[in-house]
Amino acid sequence: MYLSKLFIPITKDLPAEAKIKSHQLMLRTGMIKQSSAGIYSWLPLGFKVMKKIEQIVREEQNLIGAQEMLMPTIQSSEIWKESGRYDDYGEEMLRIKDRQGREILYGPTNEELITDVFRTSVKSYKLLPQLLYHIQWKFRDEIRPRFGVMRCKEFYMKDAYSFDLSDEDAKKSYNKMFYSYLKTFNRLDLKAIPMAADTGPIGGDLSHEFVILADTGESDIYADKNIFEIDLNRYKFDDSSLQKMREDFTKVYAVTDEKFKKEEFNKLVKKENQIITKGIEVGHIFYFSDKYSKPMNCLIDDKSGKKTSVKMGSYGIGVSRLVGAIIEAKYNNDIMKWPESIAPFKVVIIPSISKNNKENLEKAIKIYQELKKQNIDVLLDDVDENMSNKFKKHDLIGIPYQIIVGAKSDDDNFEFKEVNNTSQILSLDKIKSKLKN
Repeated sequence: MYLSKLFIPITKDLPAEAKIKSHQLMLRTGMIKQSSAGIYSWLPLGFKVMKKIEQIVREEQNLIGAQEMLMPTIQSSEIWKESGRYDDYGEEMLRIKDRQGREILYGPTNEELITDVFRTSVKSYKLLPQLLYHIQWKFRDEIRPRFGVMRCKEFYMKDAYSFDLSDEDAKKSYNKMFYSYLKTFNRLDLKAIPMAADTGPIGGDLSHEFVILADTGESDIYADKNIFEIDLNRYKFDDSSLQKMREDFTKVYAVTDEKFKKEEFNKLVKKENQIITKGIEVGHIFYFSDKYSKPMNCLIDDKSGKKTSVKMGSYGIGVSRLVGAIIEAKYNNDIMKWPESIAPFKVVIIPSISKNNKENLEKAIKIYQELKKQNIDVLLDDVDENMSNKFKKHDLIGIPYQIIVGAKSDDDNFEFKEVNNTSQILSLDKIKSKLKN
């Protein structure tokens, strides 16, 4: 992509309404534009990052055998009345009437809808277990939306649902998702702590939040730092190993503020190992047994032919929220530092351009064409602008690598720089080798 063709409305001024760094940077770099309170348009730069996150989430869900589907954003009120949540959910639910006067709603979550899909399609234990997921927009009418995409009304989310014959089988599905979430956040270069949590309006008796450390987070974290020493790679993808994995993680103290007890914390965690800080929730998993299947009459025939309520769990990851969360966890001195796996571009070529000298731009175009042949996601800054402004702009955007074509360039050697690092002079072949790793 040529920068001159990219729709990227960068602003110099700090947005007055933005109170945290991710909101400020996303507005300044033209990643999003506010449409109304808590609702945003995702512009090309921000949308590209979000779609890369979505793809990583999708790949990790597929690896554990989850199957992707798509449910609508608009749901009937009738299934929510069946479960008993229609009146209980509260004012965050956006309730609407269609032209026939029927009550419908913009889905804040999908437990009822997926239960309705399942009960009309599966009648026998022989088709279990099942893991189904979709990635879809959701809406919650937040009374006070704030912090940009971190707490907004409309958001993009992956939610998955498990269906099993017994509580024992259901815990195995829960463990698979526990594993998948840790793998997902590792690929996003995030250290996520699985923390015992309240189940809230979803319900059930088993729940974990996945929280990343960030000073601007809304969650209070109380944990033993040894939780970061657990190596996920030592576990195999089988039921006994995954059970051991969850036990290893959950026996290390890590809880949200709702479950925090000071005396217990001080007793179980050595003073030097105590972490008391802030964090951002990026994922939440629940096991709720037959909370929805029982009132909604979602029954299957067990091995003896007896009808029984299917056992269910749900598992959410905030895909759009992760864009802001990663910025909060990674930014340094007003510079975004994207993990390579989700950066809007892997490398930007920055030539020194003047009206009387087009040689650097010609060299930059040749480099651009070479990198494109290697399937490297590259941005070429072909805009006639002074180099100081170019560096400020690209540091702000946070593309991981820069190739600078200017005074230090010599024949086939160019200045190569990693964001927040010193530059070095390398041949184009060495640059390509580094970018392909």
